[in-house]
Parts: sequence; C-alpha cells; structure tokens
Amino acid sequence: MQINGATVLVTGGNRGLGKAFVEEFLERGAKTVYAAARDPRTVTTPGAVPIALDVTDLASIERAAATAGDVTLVVNNAGIDTLNRSVVGGDLADLRREFETNLFGPLEVTRAFVPGITRNGGGHVLNVASVLSWLPAAGYGAAKAALWSATNHLRGELKPLGIGVTGLYMGYVDTDMASYTTEPKADPRVIARAAVDGVEADADEVLGDEFTRAVRAALNGDPTLLLG
Repeated sequence: MQINGATVLVTGGNRGLGKAFVEEFLERGAKTVYAAARDPRTVTTPGAVPIALDVTDLASIERAAATAGDVTLVVNNAGIDTLNRSVVGGDLADLRREFETNLFGPLEVTRAFVPGITRNGGGHVLNVASVLSWLPAAGYGAAKAALWSATNHLRGELKPLGIGVTGLYMGYVDTDMASYTTEPKADPRVIARAAVDGVEADADEVLGDEFTRAVRAALNGDPTLLLG
C-alpha cells in the first residue's frame, strides 16, 4: 500500500509507539493522520488530527468510524500490559482487561472501519502484537497470541475486499509501557519505520528486532525451547 496520500488512523496515537507511527506517516506524506486517544487533548503531534477513541468502548469506536470515514489504513496500536504474570494466582480482572484491550479492541476497531475502507477502494490494517505472542506471558501473552491468530485469519478474509493485513511483532520498545525493565529496548521510530515499510510492501509479518526473529524461527523447532 502506498502511504503517500493515504488517510491513516492510529489507535493510541498520543504517545509511545503510537506517536512514533503518527510521526512516521506524516513524514511519508500521508494525506491525513488521525491520532486516536481516549482523551484527544493529549495528542500533541503537529499535523495530526486528534480523534476520541477508546478501544474498549464499542460506541466510541463506532463514533470514530463515522467521523473518520475517509480512512484507508488502520493501525491497531493501543494496548495495555497489567504486568500480571500468573494465570492461576493473578487477578482475573487483569486478564480480562488485557483481552478486552489487546484482542477485542483491535477486532472491534477493524470491524468498524472495514466498511469505510472498502468504500474508499481498499487499503490496509496493521495489527501491533508482540514477541510474547510466542512466549509464555500469562494474560498479555495469551491475548497477543490470539491477536496473531486473528491477524492471520483476517488476512484471508479481507483480501477479497482489497484490504491487506500485516502483523507487527517486537520485543521491548523504549516507551512508558516498558519503563519497568532495564532490558535493551528498541527505538520506537525504528520499529514504526520497519512496520510502515512492511505495510508498503504488503508483508504478512514484520519482525522488528533480532530477538523477535530468533523466537519466530524457533517455532519451527522444539517447542520446549520457547518455555520459560
């Protein structure tokens, strides 16, 4: 998909990786970049169009889709990590929040925007997942694994409509979400650039760093190597 002249919506576009996406699309000549956030007043990127959108609120999603009817590219970036790493002993409410935000959020946003993208002649969906789609990480990993599977399904379902689907997978990125760890982190602009390159190339997957590429390759080997 050609980014120059495209109309883009980025969920969670007010900070972190989402803000990096907004900046990247603007630099590449996108016609309009909607930076979606629960509070659009937190969008500070010059040139972006703030829009209210809460990915856990269907009415909010539908209002955004009606407002931004010219969108041709959706980036499902908004996500949360409760840092709950226990399925048995952890708070079940945390697990539900992670699935609502990291799985059902992208699916409901996609469902709401696909009719408009189709009317606009086709386009693309980019789903931001994680290397933890393939590693044990309780509710967060399970939700991202489900998003990986859903992304693969959507690719086939949306292709006849002229809509491509790309999944983005990466390890730690230097954003507020990963502020709890001192492990090496990727520059969000580097990840955003690689992902947008993948969209332009109509890639099925973008693997954002060396660790993610190694984990993805290990899926073809002994699965016990992926267990923590």
